[in-house]
Amino acid sequence: MRAMMPAAARAEENGMNLEYEPLANAWVRLEPLEDRHKVELSAAIGDPRDTLKFSPSPQLHRDGFEAFIDWQREQAAAGRWLPYAVIFEGRAVGQTSYINPRDYDAGVEIGGTWYGASVRGGPVNPSCKLLMLRHAYACGAERVELKTDADNAQSRAAILKLGAQFEGIHRRHMRRPWGGWRDTAWYSILRDEWPAVEAKLEARLAAL
Repeated sequence: MRAMMPAAARAEENGMNLEYEPLANAWVRLEPLEDRHKVELSAAIGDPRDTLKFSPSPQLHRDGFEAFIDWQREQAAAGRWLPYAVIFEGRAVGQTSYINPRDYDAGVEIGGTWYGASVRGGPVNPSCKLLMLRHAYACGAERVELKTDADNAQSRAAILKLGAQFEGIHRRHMRRPWGGWRDTAWYSILRDEWPAVEAKLEARLAAL
């Protein structure tokens, strides 16, 4: 773990210094991904080929879900992918991650997100996004990116519901492990847009 310092000082000194640490609010707890989460996550995901059918990960499609978790932890050790287990009502029910943090440019992607069928549509996703976004901006982010397969209508609708801005389609952006190419839809939330997005998320959660 990186040594803690006030977020304002981090932002002024380094642009962004994203801490990889547990995060929690009244609904969920996000824990840095560890081996001990495998059993509950494997139970929550059901059939990975269905739950993660849009994932472009060759590790997942070639080697299976547990190997995909191992790969994520290797990426975390290198600082390229900061994966979390999503804990709801005392058990791991999904995952979300910071991807490709760029301290100098003060940008990061939130992605690698999935939830078990039993917790979709409730407070889990908006509360996770509230935690992840709030932490990123507190650590000095100027831009948070979200992207998804252009064919994933459900994910695209959920990102727009957050209040993220659609930036366009990157055509033939990634190779699909099962064959063919993925066009990727890109979205972002900038620091000056965050207060409105934060208020919208808080209102959604208060209404549940």
